[in-house]
Amino acid sequence: MTPAPLAGPVRVALVGCGRISRNHFDAMAKVEGLQLVAVADTDLPRAQAVGTEQGVPAFGSLDEMLARVPSDLVVVCTPSGLHPQHGAIAARAGRHVLTEKPMAISLEAADELVHACDAAGVHLFVVKQNRLNPPIQLLKRAVDKGRFGRLYMANVTVRWTRPQEYYDAEPWRGTWEFDGGAFMNQASHYVDLMQWLVGPAESVIAKTATQARRIEAEDSGAAVIKFRSGALGVLEVSVLTYPRNLEGSITLLGERGSVKIGGTAVNKVEHWSFAEYDDDDKLVESSSTAPPTVYGFGHEGYYRNVLAVLRGEAKPETDGRAGRKSLELILGIYESARTGREVPIPMRTRI
Repeated sequence: MTPAPLAGPVRVALVGCGRISRNHFDAMAKVEGLQLVAVADTDLPRAQAVGTEQGVPAFGSLDEMLARVPSDLVVVCTPSGLHPQHGAIAARAGRHVLTEKPMAISLEAADELVHACDAAGVHLFVVKQNRLNPPIQLLKRAVDKGRFGRLYMANVTVRWTRPQEYYDAEPWRGTWEFDGGAFMNQASHYVDLMQWLVGPAESVIAKTATQARRIEAEDSGAAVIKFRSGALGVLEVSVLTYPRNLEGSITLLGERGSVKIGGTAVNKVEHWSFAEYDDDDKLVESSSTAPPTVYGFGHEGYYRNVLAVLRGEAKPETDGRAGRKSLELILGIYESARTGREVPIPMRTRI
C-alpha cells in the first residue's frame, strides 16, 4: 500500500535529543516545507532545554508526545537498540518514520520495524546521508555507467577517535544491547557505501577487538568481503586513532578505473583516474567539501528527499529494506568475529 501524499507543511516530531539530534534540527531548518512541532527525551530537562531552544513543546516520553501533538513524521534519534521499538510505536500511531542508523541491531528487530510500517501504511526512512556527499554521487554515477569495467577491489578505512569520555557520557554507548561497537556505530555508513557501490556480498570473514576502551563491544576491527561479482572488499575500522579523526575513505579499483574518496568523512576526491573521458571528470575538483564534523552535510539533502517522497514526488533514497542490507553485513561481520568462521550473506531469508 502506497501512503497518500501529504499537502502543505510536513509536521515533524523528534524523539532523542542527544548528540545527533543537532544535525537533524540544522537540516530541517534549511528545508522549506518542514515544521518541527515537538521533541521528546527520557531526560526531560534535556528535552525541555532543546524545546526552548527550538521553540516547540517538550515531553518526557514518545507516547506522550504522540498523544498530545499532531505530527506527520517522527524522527528517531534514540539509542540504536531502541530504534525499532520507537519506530514501531510511531508507525502504529499513523506517523511516517525516519530513523537514524542503524535501523536496529538485530535482523529480527529490523524486520519487525519494516513490517510495522508496512502494516500501518507509512513510509520508513533510514538515514544514510553519506550517499549524498557530492564525491560519492560522482563515484556512484561512474559505477552505474560501467566506467570501471570489472571491479576488482574495494577498500573502506575508518580511522577515527572516540575517547573514553565519549562512552562514559551515555551509559548505553558501546553496549551490545543498545549500541554495538565501531562497525555498528561509527562505520555503519561506510559498510552501507561498500555494499551500495560494489553490490551484494557473498560472504565475510572478520576479526574484532576491544583494545583500549572500557566497553562491551569492539573499538577496532577488520573484515574481508567476497562479493557475488567476484570483487573483494577490505574494511578497516578503529576509534583509537591518535590524536583525532584521521580518515574516512572508500577506494574502488577496477580494470579501467581507480578512485579514492577520502578526507575525514568521504568528502574529498583524492584520486580519480579512468581509461576513458567522461564529462563528470570536469566536476571532480568542485565536488570536494570541508564539513565541520564527520557527519558531513548530507542530512539536509536527505530531508529534501524525505519531503519529496511524502509529497508523492520522489522515491526514498534509503528505505527500511535498503537499510537492512548494510545491517545484515555488519551482523555477518560480528558473527564471523565471534565464531572465527566465514559467514555467508544473506545470513537468512530476506524479508
